[in-house]
Formats: sequence, C-alpha cells, structure tokens
Amino acid sequence: MKYKQKLFPFILTFCIVVVDQLSKAFIVSRWPREGTFIKDVFGNDLLWIIHVRNKAIAFSLGDGLPDQVRVLLFIMVPIVVLGVLLVYYFKTDEFTTLQRWVVAGIIGGGLGNLIDRIWRPDGVVDFISVNVYGFLGFARWPTFNIADSSVVICGILLVISILFVAKNTHKE
Repeated sequence: MKYKQKLFPFILTFCIVVVDQLSKAFIVSRWPREGTFIKDVFGNDLLWIIHVRNKAIAFSLGDGLPDQVRVLLFIMVPIVVLGVLLVYYFKTDEFTTLQRWVVAGIIGGGLGNLIDRIWRPDGVVDFISVNVYGFLGFARWPTFNIADSSVVICGILLVISILFVAKNTHKE
C-alpha cells in the first residue's frame, strides 16, 4: 500500500483533535468553574452538558494516585502506546481501509485527551453526561468528551472488523 494512502485517514485524526479541543475550549471559556451544570439538552434528564475535570482515566481510575505516578501512567504510557500504534500502522499492510480509518480515529481521540493531560494541569475536560437508567449499576454514565467517544466507537469498530475479517479469512 502506498504511503499516501496510509496518510489519508489521518484527516479523521486531525478533525477529531480539532473538534475535541474546540468543544473543550468552548466549555471552559463559557463555564470556567468545574462542576457547572450547563444544560439538560432534551429536558428529560437523558443528556446533560456539565463541566467536569478528570485527573484520572476512564471511570476515574487512578484518581488517588500521586501526581508523579499519574504523569507516568497517563502521559508517558499513552505516548508510548500511540507511538507503537503509529509505527505498526505504517509498517503493516494488514489493515483494511476501514481498519485504517478507525485506527486513525483512535489516535485522534488519544491525542485529544493527551493534549489535555499535558496542557490542562487541572484535568481532562469532560462535559457529556448520559442517563443510563441503572445500566451496569450507573444512574448516569461517567461524564466524557469527544475524544473519549472517538476512542470507544472506533475501538469497537476495530474489534468488530478484526473479528469479521478473521471470520472470512478462516472460511476461505
């Protein structure tokens, strides 16, 4: 596969980083105080916009860790993981076109949150809160942002596409 073809999906990476950072900047500029409830979007408690800062990772894991450990785990490890993913992405021709796009989406989401971890010492800006009506014991899903959404959605799509490709490969 040509190098240019491998670069093209990074348009998605760029778009995710830009939209993620612009949305976070908007929340912080309009509602600078953490914990500020902004809006019940549909007026039925389903979707809230609320300014939250997350110094940990998913589901606030690692919130109580010392700052030095957090820097190591939440900045250095993601940099290494993104670096390894990028090297593998460019060295292999095994990815399908869809897989290249979803990997680019994962990288975009990872970079969006990494930017916050480096330049926002008070934590990653999260602002989307969804009522999940007790699913998995949560009244509301932990607050998240565009970057988080990108990583989760693209990660699910990548797993599904790998399973689907592997399934078809074994049939041949």
